[in-house]
Amino acid sequence: MDNYQNITIKKDFWEKVAGIKEKYIHLVLIATKPDIIKQAPLIFELKKQKLPFMVGHTGQHKDWNLSGGLEQEFDIDADFNLNIEGTFYQKVSQIIDRLGWIVDEAKKRGKIMLPYVHGDTATAMAGAVGSYVNVASVAHVEAGLRTFTPKKEIFNKILDKFDFESYRQSLLGNNNWIKGSREPYPEQFNTRVAETAASFHFASVELNAKCILEEGFESDRVFTVGNTVADSIKMVEEKAKDSTIFDKFPILKDGFIRFCIHRRENVSSFHRFTTIVDSIEQIISMGKNVLLISLPATEYALKEYDLKEKIENLAKINKNFIYSPVWPFYTDVIAAMKKATLFVTDSGSMQEEANILGIPCATLRFNSDRSESVMAGANIIAPPINSGLITKIVLSADDHREMANVPSLYGQNVSQKIVNIVEDILSKEDAFRFEQEKLGYSKEPYWKKGGSEF
Repeated sequence: MDNYQNITIKKDFWEKVAGIKEKYIHLVLIATKPDIIKQAPLIFELKKQKLPFMVGHTGQHKDWNLSGGLEQEFDIDADFNLNIEGTFYQKVSQIIDRLGWIVDEAKKRGKIMLPYVHGDTATAMAGAVGSYVNVASVAHVEAGLRTFTPKKEIFNKILDKFDFESYRQSLLGNNNWIKGSREPYPEQFNTRVAETAASFHFASVELNAKCILEEGFESDRVFTVGNTVADSIKMVEEKAKDSTIFDKFPILKDGFIRFCIHRRENVSSFHRFTTIVDSIEQIISMGKNVLLISLPATEYALKEYDLKEKIENLAKINKNFIYSPVWPFYTDVIAAMKKATLFVTDSGSMQEEANILGIPCATLRFNSDRSESVMAGANIIAPPINSGLITKIVLSADDHREMANVPSLYGQNVSQKIVNIVEDILSKEDAFRFEQEKLGYSKEPYWKKGGSEF
C-alpha cells in the first residue's frame, strides 16, 4: 500500500470486506455537501434492508460546515476517506487512482464493489472512471442532468420590454429551449462521463431519462425514480420544527429572499458576479429581508473583485440583510427555507428543494440543468445580463403563488425504489454486462462457459 498511504481506512476494513458472504457490496460514495445530503437516505435504506454496504468519502469537501456537520447529523461513519487534495486535475486523478485501488483490492478478495455515485460532482465522474477501469459498474443516482437554455429571442424580448408573466409563460413546456451547454462547468462534463460508466441510471424526472435514452444507453437500465433529496427533506422535517436557527437570525421568521451564488461561470466572470451583487444591494435597499449564504467560491469572488468590504458593510448598516457562511446542519437549512418567500440561486439542488417545499425559485444563470422545474412553472431563469433585469425578475417571483403551488416533481420514497431495483437486477444478472450477457446468449446451452479476468 506504499502508493496509497494517504487513504484513511478503518482498521478492520479488509477483514469486513472478506467476511461479507454476498458477491456484491453496495458502496455509497460521498464527497460534497449536496451529495452527502442526497446520499444519506440511500445509506439509511441499505442499513434498513440489512444489505452489505460501505460508505466511502473522497474528501472533496472537508470542513465542518460543508461535511463534518452533515456526517454527524445523518450519523454517517465513512469506512474510508481518499483524502484528495491539490488542484482540480490532481483531485480527479487521485479519486480515479485511489478508488480504483480499493475496487481492485476488493476483487482480489472475491468481492465486487458497486459504487453509488451522485449527480454531477467530480467524485461522480472520477469515481465512475475508477470503477469502470476495473470492469465494475456504478449506480448513477440523479442521472441524466442535461442543461437546457432558452432561445436568445426569449431573453431579447424581456430586455426590450419587461413583462414577467409573458416571460414566464414563454418558458413553460419545452418549445423555446435548446439542449446542450458547457454550463454548469465542469458539472455537465462530470455527469456525462459518469453516465458512460454506469450500469444503473436513476433519473429524477422523465426529462432526464429521455436525455439518457436519446444518447443511446441501455433502456432496461434507465429508471425514473424521483430525487433522493425528497427523502432527505422528509428525514429532517420533524426535527426542523425545533431548530434554533431563528434565535440566531430572528428576521428570517418574517419571510426572506435566500441568495446563493457559487457556480464557476458566475464567480469567474466579473460582469456576472458584480451584476448579481448589485441586484442584491438594490433588493436590500427596497426593504426586503435578504439572506446571502456564502460558500468558498462566493468568498473567492468577493475578495477577487474587492466586494468583501462592501457586503460586510451592507450587513452592518441594514438590519434586513444577513451575510452568513454556509450552515453545517440540514435541519437548520430546511427550517429556514420553509420561511423563505423566494430562493435566488445558481445551485441545482436548491431548484429541486424549492419545488418540493413549495417556494418559488429564480435561477441566476442563462439556463438550467433542472429545467423541468422552469418548464413546469415553479422556477424562472434570471439571466445575469444586468442588475436591473435580475431585480425585476426577483421582485416579480417573490412569493409568487402560482410558482409556489406547482406540485412536487421529485417523488417520494426514492431511495427505497433505487435499492429495490438494484437488488432485483442483481438477483437475475451481473451489473456489468458485455454484449453476450445483454443479448442473453451466455445463457444458451451452446455457449461455452469459462473466461479469464483482465
